[in-house]
Amino acid sequence: MLITQLSIFLENKKGRFTEVAKILGDANINMIAFTVAENSDFGILRLIVSEPEKAKQVLKEYRYAVSTTDVVCVQCPNVPGSLAKIMNHITEAGIFVEYMYAFSTGEEALIIVRPDNVELTTKVLTDNNIGLLSADKLVK
Repeated sequence: MLITQLSIFLENKKGRFTEVAKILGDANINMIAFTVAENSDFGILRLIVSEPEKAKQVLKEYRYAVSTTDVVCVQCPNVPGSLAKIMNHITEAGIFVEYMYAFSTGEEALIIVRPDNVELTTKVLTDNNIGLLSADKLVK
């Protein structure tokens, strides 16, 4: 139930994100979810794509610094308090969350979580009947 996420180091200049989007689009790779963390000089674009290995290869050909990381995609009812219940399971297991980002579609929210222990997180959430989305279902 792990999903491969790309992390791309970007100079903080106009058009950088546009260039990445164009490169991936030209390679017929779909961006499913993303977030950008930035400071005054650079940013880190984290994204989930339809074909992570192909995306990594294509971006490296354009000289982008790209790395991959395993993350977990949690399914959550899109109602107040649902995320708190899920996070409580993670916290009680002693898992540290490095970062996360989310998006919702109607009655469901999807949360990308990067914990310090991906395997334990998967086990804890599965044991507590929390839905996890695999990469193939996320891309459909």
